[in-house]
Amino acid sequence: MLAWAAGRTAGGALSAEVAETEPHLRAALERHGLTCTDGGPFMVGLGRSLVDLPDAPPLPDGYRIRAQQTRAEVAGRAAAHRAAFGSTRVTTERHARMRQIWPYRAEFDLVVASPAGDVAAYCQGWYDAALGTGVFEPVGTHPEHRRRGLARAVCLAVLRAFAAAGGRRAVVQCRGDAEYPVPKRLYESLGFTPYTRTHAYA
Repeated sequence: MLAWAAGRTAGGALSAEVAETEPHLRAALERHGLTCTDGGPFMVGLGRSLVDLPDAPPLPDGYRIRAQQTRAEVAGRAAAHRAAFGSTRVTTERHARMRQIWPYRAEFDLVVASPAGDVAAYCQGWYDAALGTGVFEPVGTHPEHRRRGLARAVCLAVLRAFAAAGGRRAVVQCRGDAEYPVPKRLYESLGFTPYTRTHAYA
């Protein structure tokens, strides 16, 4: 893979990120002359058992959690993602197409609807029945609805959906450095603990 990448960089520098739990990949990078360049942003892998989940927190009046039911909610889910991340990448059409592709299951892609019916927050889960493991990707809250406990509530609802499907474990990746601490704090409040982190090589 390194040889393939080197042949397509026109002499530019190669870089890669690998998990701490992948020592064989770190060794391969070092054999090819790359060195660890930690010091900037990095990702952390967090996991937790699906046993003894926290109690569901109460939602503010008028908010409710559910799977997307209408075309308007699919559009609202895409709009909430764009607002949460300041990105134009997830359009209504792109999100609708993704919902048609295996292994997507609507019961693991939950939204928090506001009193006005807008999508205020969401947690998209992916579930691997063979491993009994669910993963969050992505999670977001519209800026107009933050600091109301919505992300925590919808994440917990997806954890419960994983457990109801027979799952044993949930995992998520997020920034682990101090420059972007909020997502990690959210997941730790739900009982997630670190099991790995990434290292940068160049």
